[in-house]
Amino acid sequence: MATCDTCGNDYDKAFTVTQGERTGTFDSFECAVHAMAPTCAHCGCRILGHGVEAGGTVYCCAHCAEHSGVTGLADRI
Repeated sequence: MATCDTCGNDYDKAFTVTQGERTGTFDSFECAVHAMAPTCAHCGCRILGHGVEAGGTVYCCAHCAEHSGVTGLADRI
């Protein structure tokens, strides 16, 4: 069995996620999200969708980017 990198659970159905040079082993998508998903620079939530980016900084939405002083971004709809 493999051990989850997030919670330490030994699980016979664990899986591996690779993101660029990062690789992790997880027992659930929830644990994978906690370890791998980026966080919004304004509100700190995990970004599970597209998000928006300005100057190398990632936000969950244009609203959070605007609160951080970024202009000209729009959410995808």
